Amino acid sequence: HHHSHSEDDEVSEDDSHSHHHSHSEDKPSHDHDHHNHSDKRGEERNEISGSHNKYSHGEQSNEIVEDCSHDHNQSHHHSHSEDSDEAEDHSDSHDHNHSGDKDAKEGRFESVLAKMDGKDFAHLIEDMDGYLCELAGAQIRDGLHVLGGVPDGEKMVDMLQALTRLNNLDVPSLREAIATMFGLDAPELLLNQGARLSDIPPMLTRLADRPLATAGDVIETIDDLVKHLLALLDEQDFDVAAIPTTIANTFPGLDESAETSNIKATLDFVCSNIVPNLKDTTLEITNLLHALNGQFVPAGPSGSPTRGMAHLLPTGRNFYACDPQALPSMAAWEVGQGLATEIIKRYLADTGGHPEHVAISVWGTAAMRTHGDDIAQIFALLGVRPIWQKENHRVTGVELIPLSELGRPRIDVTIRISGFFRDAFPHLIVSLDDAVNLAINADEPLDQNFIRKHYLEDIANDQNEESARYRVFGCPPGAYGIGILDLIEAQNWKDESDFAKCYINWGGYAYSGSSPEGIEAKTEFTHRLSTVEVAIHNQDDREHDIFDSDDYFQFHGGMIATIKALSGKQPKGYFGDTQNPAAPKVRDIKEETLRVYRTRVVNPKWLDSIKQHGYKGASEMAATVDYLFGFDATADVVQDFMYEQVAQSYALDKSAQEFYEQSNPWALRGISERLLEAAQRGMWANPDPDTLKALKQTLLQSDATLEGRSELS
Repeated sequence: HHHSHSEDDEVSEDDSHSHHHSHSEDKPSHDHDHHNHSDKRGEERNEISGSHNKYSHGEQSNEIVEDCSHDHNQSHHHSHSEDSDEAEDHSDSHDHNHSGDKDAKEGRFESVLAKMDGKDFAHLIEDMDGYLCELAGAQIRDGLHVLGGVPDGEKMVDMLQALTRLNNLDVPSLREAIATMFGLDAPELLLNQGARLSDIPPMLTRLADRPLATAGDVIETIDDLVKHLLALLDEQDFDVAAIPTTIANTFPGLDESAETSNIKATLDFVCSNIVPNLKDTTLEITNLLHALNGQFVPAGPSGSPTRGMAHLLPTGRNFYACDPQALPSMAAWEVGQGLATEIIKRYLADTGGHPEHVAISVWGTAAMRTHGDDIAQIFALLGVRPIWQKENHRVTGVELIPLSELGRPRIDVTIRISGFFRDAFPHLIVSLDDAVNLAINADEPLDQNFIRKHYLEDIANDQNEESARYRVFGCPPGAYGIGILDLIEAQNWKDESDFAKCYINWGGYAYSGSSPEGIEAKTEFTHRLSTVEVAIHNQDDREHDIFDSDDYFQFHGGMIATIKALSGKQPKGYFGDTQNPAAPKVRDIKEETLRVYRTRVVNPKWLDSIKQHGYKGASEMAATVDYLFGFDATADVVQDFMYEQVAQSYALDKSAQEFYEQSNPWALRGISERLLEAAQRGMWANPDPDTLKALKQTLLQSDATLEGRSELS
């Protein structure tokens, strides 16, 4: 696919960092009505619970792994009962409350702690410890990829560590191979990194050269060993013959009977496959020149290499997507079922009941990368499954899963597709419509079939039968995107109702088997969204994040804002994370915001790495602030302390200001203006007066600098 939908502007695996984001020196500053978020900041909540997945990054971005250096041994002097082996957010198995919320904001966190019993406090410490390890071990990008640039030295080692973190087809994960050699289960350790372990292999403790108390300690040590193995091989130019010596030097005194076959197999894959393919990154320029000369460019598959697909390398090829008729694939069906289960479990934990009506945004690029995870999730929520042709695994239809097998109610799903999805996968729109109609037509108890329940209610309220079945919505034919970015950039909005009007106007076309070309259905779209309880968006890799593109806040944030404006209630905003297809996770969007903020946005390592790229690096920093602001405007996700730290790191830091002055003074002006707008609108509810004063002064200085440049030119 060598076309561009600039209006839709989806994030693709090859363009995830290509923001065409500029800060014009004559960008107007409007005096407008201020949006008062007085209700939002009553919850200054530092989410303790975090997921237990590792961030991955693009195949051409370079990993930075932070040091998990907090001392577990001083914080864990408690015992855990049987219910201490929770999954990622612990909410589905803990009945204690350790959020702190309003009391914490008002400086009474001590009183919250005083109310906890010993068991609750132990769980709190365990959760905090695991969460800190999550953040410390997260992978983030080391700047931007330079076309044709081959990683070398430590960057090559970090890249290889990211590419071998998951299984690659039948090649074992290097992390899991080492864990297995020590008799440990890596996926189980990742489920709860704060959990204390009582039976840690002595050799692992000896190699760590420090006490190991928790699962997080063990994972960190294993990752260190992975990096050591790869670094030793790097010194030997990744010679396959050096593998036995490398293993022996990394694990001195290892018993001859130890199971090292998986480690050898993975290292062989690294030396004979991944490294040569990474060195072929130079083909990006070679084949670009071939294309410009009208010459042949070799074809290659597409996808996310860090998602267990290192075989997709090298880059620089004319990538093909997938067989559209084979979506969702059998593997995607497994992931989709897992996502649906996690959504329902999370909502049950949050509210005590099943969601009756959810909405999900679906992108075409993600469908290509995952072979249909999102579609499979929708099928699973509705309680239908794909039917595959045995000979070629193409999907020939869908069938209803009996309630006795499903074990829960069928969930009503409203789908907002991107323009690119509409163009690339028209047959999937028909499949989705077939699934919807199967569920609606099932003669079942209404408390077990929410989509039929809502359909019958709509018919009773004089909605015609055809439009009452609409569940797939998108832009009019030939149009792309959401339109909310224009409101944000022009500062032409007051509250959620403005975003809702835009979201409905841009997405109010219904697509179905009977109307494949689309039909205007703004009234129906409005009605559907007004009853939604959960807004969902999934991300299938860690090669980019929610502050990397305006599409995240437009599609997901815009949906959340619209539901709130129409219903008067804040919906649950859930973020599905399938970067590890074997263990899909679901987090609240505020939790995901905190993860990205802490691991990348204000991480000095990322800030230093992005500054290597001069003008473009400064533009990326300004874009990050804009996207963070946009997500807060639409979904109410950014807390005051986050704005404060962004102001200090991005606008007021002296070294940063010197960088902007040399590289891109427009970026500093844009950042300062956007942060001041957040304060003016009440989104940054209680900014430090000195910070505001400094930002205003910075903005004035930026104007003066740009005016001086203009006069010189």
